[in-house]
Amino acid sequence: MSSNTLAKTAPAAAGPPAETGEAQPRIVRRPRTGQWLAAAVVLVLLALAANSVIRNDAFQWDVVADYFTSASVLRGLGLTLWLTALVMALGFALGTLLAVMRLSANPVLRAMSWGYVWLFRSMPILVQLLFWFNIGALYPHILGIRTVDLFGPITVAIIGLTLHEAAYAAEVVRGGILSVDRGQIEAAQALGLSRLRRWRRIILPQAMRSIVPPAGNMLIGTLKGTSIVSVIAVQDLLYSVQLVYHRTYQVIPMLLVATIWYVVVTSLLSAGQFYVERHYARGSERTR
Repeated sequence: MSSNTLAKTAPAAAGPPAETGEAQPRIVRRPRTGQWLAAAVVLVLLALAANSVIRNDAFQWDVVADYFTSASVLRGLGLTLWLTALVMALGFALGTLLAVMRLSANPVLRAMSWGYVWLFRSMPILVQLLFWFNIGALYPHILGIRTVDLFGPITVAIIGLTLHEAAYAAEVVRGGILSVDRGQIEAAQALGLSRLRRWRRIILPQAMRSIVPPAGNMLIGTLKGTSIVSVIAVQDLLYSVQLVYHRTYQVIPMLLVATIWYVVVTSLLSAGQFYVERHYARGSERTR
């Protein structure tokens, strides 16, 4: 058989299907009338609420603007930020120690850590502050010094908030350490790394992925929780605005001043938490 005959009998090369003239099916999205209607209702309600807040003279926005950056308010804000930073640093330092004790092989250390966390998580923070504020009734003198002279309002606030914060920080740190895969620790031991280097190089960097989110929430909660120290006459942000409205009787605008400052600082802390989480999530599936 000649090559021409083979060429004629060979099947034609596969190619794109011939156009038949029929229209291809068109994908039509399902109408979402209900979702758009709900969104429109929500937007209308938000607009009405915003309009009522802005145009309501009872809010006294001019007074809010006058006192928003006043010296007394800024001093109270500074004390609030300082107290928050100090309490978080001391609380997590003590909480980390308690977490290590809880994970220790020593039963006495484990029991002490568990008892501390159980006790201070069971007591309301306001009760703790009032207890420390009145500690002079139990111990009038400490080391020959009057207790009243040692435990001023700010000292009581630092002690009470730190002890309260450490109980929660201990559980946060312990949970983060337990989230590290056991194989990572065994591999570090096989490499001959010392205990300190294992903690610094292997355990803590991985544990931070689980520690940072709840720690960020604790930081924001501590910032807002410092307002409770106003009951023992610590001149934080809330106490500073209270001093003003006790004198001027402008309660609503002064509370708005404190509220706006809390919102601003909380928003900044939330943004910082996002970037810290992204930093420690590098190389994991959760990185976005």
